[in-house]
Amino acid sequence: MQLTSSAFRHGESIPQQFTCEGDNTSPEFSWKEAPKETKSFVFLIHDPDAPRKDGFAHWVLYNIAADVADLVANVPRRPVVPGVGLQGKNDSGKIGYTGPCPPSGTHRYFARVYALKQKLDLQPGATYKDVIAAMEGKIIEQAELMGTYAKAIQRAA
Repeated sequence: MQLTSSAFRHGESIPQQFTCEGDNTSPEFSWKEAPKETKSFVFLIHDPDAPRKDGFAHWVLYNIAADVADLVANVPRRPVVPGVGLQGKNDSGKIGYTGPCPPSGTHRYFARVYALKQKLDLQPGATYKDVIAAMEGKIIEQAELMGTYAKAIQRAA
């Protein structure tokens, strides 16, 4: 399986418009070569460099239909997104996407899509930890895309 974005390539900087210094809207993502037996997808963005014990979850999407292979830019911040799936709470405690906003230095942001054997038994608004736990034993395959970001004021220093 392969995950890509029209906004940035693996290892590149995430454009400012998708961060707290810009419009804070979600970038476009798409994936291909998913296993035929896929019943649903999970899509997560996580910052392991955040100064918190388990990093920081920026986006939690799950029960994405097996026939979906992309996320358009600027996905609405609603618990249920028609034609997409369910959204959970990011680590800011809000539904939907929240962009990179590192307190210091350059952070890595891992976007991951997981092909699952079945849908998850979770209601809208689940947390990153809820989704990770619910996926256990259900993952067929996964793909990853990593982008970086440092605040403009830090880059200028």
